[in-house]
Amino acid sequence: MTDQTQAAAQSYEFRAEIQQLLNILVHSLYTEREIFLRELISNASDALNRAQFEMLTNKEVLDPDAELGIQISVNKDEKTITVSDTGIGMNRDELIENLGTIAHSGALSFLNALKASKGENVPSSDIIGQFGVGFYSVFMVADRVSVTSRSFRSTEPAYTWNSDGSNSYTIEPSDKTNRGTDVVIYVKDDAGEFLSDYRLQQIVRKHSNYVAFPIKVGDAVANAQQAIWRRSPREISDQDYLDFYKQLTFDPRDPLLRVHQVSDAPVQFYSLMYVPSKLDRGLFAVDHEGGPQLYARKVLIQQHAKDLLPQWMRFVVGVVDSEDLPLNISRETVQSNRVMTKLKSTLSSKLIGEVETLAEKDADNYVSFWTEFGALVKEGVATDASNRDRLMNLLRFHTSKEPNGWVSLKEYVSRMAEGQNEIYYLFGEDEKSIAFSPHLDPFKSRGIEVLLLTETIDSFMINTVHEYDSRHLRNGADSELELPASPSEETAGEALEATPLHTLIEHFKRALGDRVSDVRESKVLNESPARLVGTEKDMGADMERVYRMLGKEYSAPRRTLEINPRHPLIHNLSAMGDNALVDEVAVQLYESALLLEGIHPNPADMVPRIQALMEAATRHQS
Repeated sequence: MTDQTQAAAQSYEFRAEIQQLLNILVHSLYTEREIFLRELISNASDALNRAQFEMLTNKEVLDPDAELGIQISVNKDEKTITVSDTGIGMNRDELIENLGTIAHSGALSFLNALKASKGENVPSSDIIGQFGVGFYSVFMVADRVSVTSRSFRSTEPAYTWNSDGSNSYTIEPSDKTNRGTDVVIYVKDDAGEFLSDYRLQQIVRKHSNYVAFPIKVGDAVANAQQAIWRRSPREISDQDYLDFYKQLTFDPRDPLLRVHQVSDAPVQFYSLMYVPSKLDRGLFAVDHEGGPQLYARKVLIQQHAKDLLPQWMRFVVGVVDSEDLPLNISRETVQSNRVMTKLKSTLSSKLIGEVETLAEKDADNYVSFWTEFGALVKEGVATDASNRDRLMNLLRFHTSKEPNGWVSLKEYVSRMAEGQNEIYYLFGEDEKSIAFSPHLDPFKSRGIEVLLLTETIDSFMINTVHEYDSRHLRNGADSELELPASPSEETAGEALEATPLHTLIEHFKRALGDRVSDVRESKVLNESPARLVGTEKDMGADMERVYRMLGKEYSAPRRTLEINPRHPLIHNLSAMGDNALVDEVAVQLYESALLLEGIHPNPADMVPRIQALMEAATRHQS
């Protein structure tokens, strides 16, 4: 630059309130310093789009044959990064207007002008730098910035804008001859990491990979340019979809499902999401970061957009790109409003629909899905009220009739026993422990199928689900079951009369004391000698297990012990009268019931009593 042009430099001061705002922008607004490059590329992309638009109607554009693109160069000796574009450029007044006023956005003015001339129906998908504050993020890494620009108007000379981000900037003539803008960043000492082509390539691929123009870092193009999710599904091969999934997730396995969606209403967006074939166990960690990547006009805004899908869908990976997102000033946070609500509803509904189709048309693959993600679907039933009815049709259960298979609620209802009006379930540690549960007795004898619930999430899910297909869901361990008569009960009358249970019940009450709330005769047990039951007001055994798992203070609950007058053990105990051994057996029956419920606070306490009972039995034999 000549002495003459240096002498022509003019200095301008930012207004006091703008100085304060600039300090906030640099030190508080952005969470990652690397964002500066995203903002500069977004502005350059807009300048290129505007040049492209201008050349459609204007034959007098400066450098009409210049390739539309962005060049990023590093000079380690001078500690500078230069971001250049061949876009629309700026004259002196535009430099002052666009860079001297923090809240101004040249791209937004361009859009407003288009709408004024052509109405509201203006394509804006490639206008991404609509935030005038974005440029100033450069001062997170820069001691000083120089912006040299030459307008597309051939008669306009070039000018250079300089600022150190303090209270002033200068404008001076430049000898730049080609169209476009060069932003030269004089890098701070503590930002040396950015003086690396490799580091800048990483940032481009992370934040600006799908900008429509080539972005060169050094001699190599760093961005993919074309966003696969913005292409028509008819143009994309299965291999393209698979390659993108592996690039996105680094998962060596093929995904189980993919959902490519393009929508103009009620919200304009593009999305490409996948359901992996295997569950990432880290999904259940408290600090897990889930959610698809969020783009606004092909620029990455959030790496993990948790608010785009219901929390239970955190196993879904992919990208969502929208024209209508209400972003905050730093473009790092999406503001909550009706657009986000509609987008979340549309995305989740589409994903659920694809899973419903899988369940209906490909049972084997759906079992694979359920095996991996069933617990999260149950979480959805418990927490996602708007989709609960649809999710209930996706539930699958092991049952007393199919302990190794999977049964839907629809299938369960279709084969309910004659006279059965409710859907029954039982909680347990696993299917094998429920198979020995005394609560299963009355259902076996009546041919009634029972859902086997063995996961922690089942407790929360069942508390939000009260009926399905107008059938009430009922815990098989409830104390007041109303069941049809079983064939075995027809012959139980004589045994019932012959067993003096009143005396035995009083004996049990004395032996157990306040460990139980009551002891009574069972009307439903067949094969088991006793069971513990509670009322609907009592905490269920399922929630008691949860409390223990969470380390909450826990003691064995006070329940009602039911004894079976049809069982040989009860007959024999009744015949023993006031024998002290009856007390030991009564306590052991109670604790065995606790163990079968999975709620015994300390099973090892039973060992001495069991040994004593075995010794008594052997003495009796001898």
